[in-house]
Amino acid sequence: MNNEKVHKSRSRGGWWTLSPLLVFLGVYLFLMTRLHADSGVHLPITVAFLAAACYAVAITRGMTLEERVRQFSAGAADKNILLMIWIFVLAGAFAQSAKELGAIDATVNLTLLLLPDNLLPAGIFIAACFISLSIGTSVGTIVALTPVAVGLADRTGMALPFMVGVVVGGSFFGDNLSFISDTTIAATKTQACDMRDKFKVNFQIVVPAAIVVLGIYVVKGFAITGSAPTDAIDWVKVIPYIIVLATALAGMNVMAVLLIGIAAVGAIGLVTGTWDMFHWFGSMGTGITGMGELIIVTLLAGGILELIREGGGIDFIIRKFTRRISGKRGAELSIAALVSLANLCTANNTIAIITTGPIAKRIAREYHLDPRKSASILDTFSCFIQGILPYGAQMLMAAGLAGISPISVIGNLYYPFTMGLCALLAILLRYPKKYS
Repeated sequence: MNNEKVHKSRSRGGWWTLSPLLVFLGVYLFLMTRLHADSGVHLPITVAFLAAACYAVAITRGMTLEERVRQFSAGAADKNILLMIWIFVLAGAFAQSAKELGAIDATVNLTLLLLPDNLLPAGIFIAACFISLSIGTSVGTIVALTPVAVGLADRTGMALPFMVGVVVGGSFFGDNLSFISDTTIAATKTQACDMRDKFKVNFQIVVPAAIVVLGIYVVKGFAITGSAPTDAIDWVKVIPYIIVLATALAGMNVMAVLLIGIAAVGAIGLVTGTWDMFHWFGSMGTGITGMGELIIVTLLAGGILELIREGGGIDFIIRKFTRRISGKRGAELSIAALVSLANLCTANNTIAIITTGPIAKRIAREYHLDPRKSASILDTFSCFIQGILPYGAQMLMAAGLAGISPISVIGNLYYPFTMGLCALLAILLRYPKKYS
C-alpha cells in the first residue's frame, strides 16, 4: 500500500516537488535582510530550514501525515547524513580542544613566518588544492585548514568569509581531480572510461580556472598593509596539526584522522601541563555542543531532500532534460543540467553522479559523445554545485568551524564559480577539441 502511494506521488512529480529548496532560500535571504535592516538581528539558518521542512511535509502527496513524517525521518537518518554528523562531532571536539591548547595559534604563527603577508591567500589556496588533490576529499581539507584560515583572518585583518572561501574553493580543486576522489570514481565508472583519461580532460578544463583564481588571490594579497605580528612559535603545539595533515595526506579515513588529532592534542596538553584530564574533556564537550546548529541543519536538510526524492523531483528532472536534445552541444548541456539539478536535490555530488550517470551514459552513446568528456562534465558540474550550496556538507562544516553563516561565504567562492564558468565554456566552445 505504501509503495503504491509513493509510486503515485512520483508519477505526479513536477517543479513543485523542488519548491522546498526555493522556500528555504527565500525565507532565509528575505527575512534575514528585513530583520537586519529593522533590528540588526539575523535569522538563524535553522529557522529557514524548519520552515522549508514543514512546507515539504505539507506538499508531499500520496501519503498520510504520519507516513510523510516517517519518510522525512528516514531521510534524516540516512547513513550518509549520520556519517557526516559523526564527522561534525569529531571536528568540533578537535577544533575546540586544539584552540584551547594553543595549537591553532602556534600553526598560524608558523604560517605567518613561512609566508609573506601578501601571499597568504594564495598560499592557503595552494595548500588546499594540494591537500585535497592528495587525499581526494574536500571535507578532510576543510577540517584541516579552516581553523588555520580563521586564525590568519584574525591576525591579518582579512575578512573571515573571504578566507573561508579560499579554503572551500581549494578543497574542491582536488575533490574534482583526485584519482581517489569519490566523484572521480563514480564519474568514470558510470561512463566506462579510464581515470587517467578523464583526468586529462578535466585538467585542461579546470587548471585555467585555478590559475585565474590564484592570480586574483595574489592581487588581493597586495591589499594587506603592514605585517601581522608573529609571536614566538611553540613548536610542540604545532605537532597536532602536523599529525592531522600527515595522516590525511597518507589517505587515512577522515574520522580516524580526527580521532588521532584529538588524542595528540590531549596528550600534549597533559604532558605540557596546559590542562588536566577534566579540562581536556570540557574543551571537547564545548566543541561538540558548538556543532549543535550544524547537526540540526544537516538532519533537516536530509529529511527535506528525501521528500523531494520520494516526491519524484529527481525523476522529473531526468525526464524534463532528456526530452528535447539536439546535437552534441545540447547533449552535453543536458548532462550538465541533469547532474546540477540532481545535486541541488541531494546535496551530495557523489550521489548526484551515481543517480544521473546511467542516463548520461545513454545520452553520450546516442549522440556519440566521448565518454571521457561526459565523465568530466558530470564530475565538474557536480563539484561546482556542491561547492556553492549553503546546505552542502562542505559549506556547513566550514561555516560551523568559522562561526559564520554559510550564506556569507557564497560571494567569496571564487574557484567554484570560475570552475563552473570554465566547464560551461568547454561545452559551448567544444573544448578540448580532441575530446569534443
